[in-house]
Amino acid sequence: MKDAFGLPQSLLVLGGTSEIALATARRLIGRRTRTVWLAGRPSPGLEEAAEGLRALGADVRTVAFDALDPESHETVLGKVFAEGDIDMVLLAFGVLGDQARDEREPASAVRVAQTNYTGAVSAGLVTARALQTQGHGSLVFLSSVAGERARRSNFIYGSSKAGLDAFAQGLGDALHGTGVHVMVVRPGFVRSRMTAGLEEPPLATTPDAVATAVELGLRRRSETVWVPGALRLTMSALRHTPRAVFRRLPI
Repeated sequence: MKDAFGLPQSLLVLGGTSEIALATARRLIGRRTRTVWLAGRPSPGLEEAAEGLRALGADVRTVAFDALDPESHETVLGKVFAEGDIDMVLLAFGVLGDQARDEREPASAVRVAQTNYTGAVSAGLVTARALQTQGHGSLVFLSSVAGERARRSNFIYGSSKAGLDAFAQGLGDALHGTGVHVMVVRPGFVRSRMTAGLEEPPLATTPDAVATAVELGLRRRSETVWVPGALRLTMSALRHTPRAVFRRLPI
């Protein structure tokens, strides 16, 4: 169960090697979280991540999970919930893709969409049902400001995140009053392995800053969290910019 401050004692991370997810796990372990499940494709990186969290004093277990294999999600995730209640699920998997390549190779674009959206729909519904059955818990989706309005430079990734964001909001509405809290986190550009080598825009942030915002959002039972907060106004302005003007912006 969550503590008096609304922070989880048990955490399931979908996307167990995500830098943002691991920063969040470290922060929560420093508070009250004692049990962590890292779900992801089996790899040395997943085991290294688990060892790093164990060194902080948490009971950390790994489970083989593939976002691109939705047929397995109910079985794989069901086994995790069968081991005991989960206070928080952090859905953190996703791929950025390569816009130029994905435009040339539709199969690559489909893989981005299937990972970021279809896989998230499947895993989100499975874990939401499990949380609802146990009667409590938080389901946190790592979305992106890129989903607010698709830009020419990354509209394939942005459209997949737009779908994820809309799905998460709708799921939150559907679960309102059930004891399950859904929170959508919208970071801007995050300095990480995924964005290495890309030009850094204004208001760039870090995995640790996102983790801090997630913790604050959990304490407040927020439904939407922007990281950094100033992006809320920036993206609102971009969302309402006339299309003819938007097309000329260097974004």
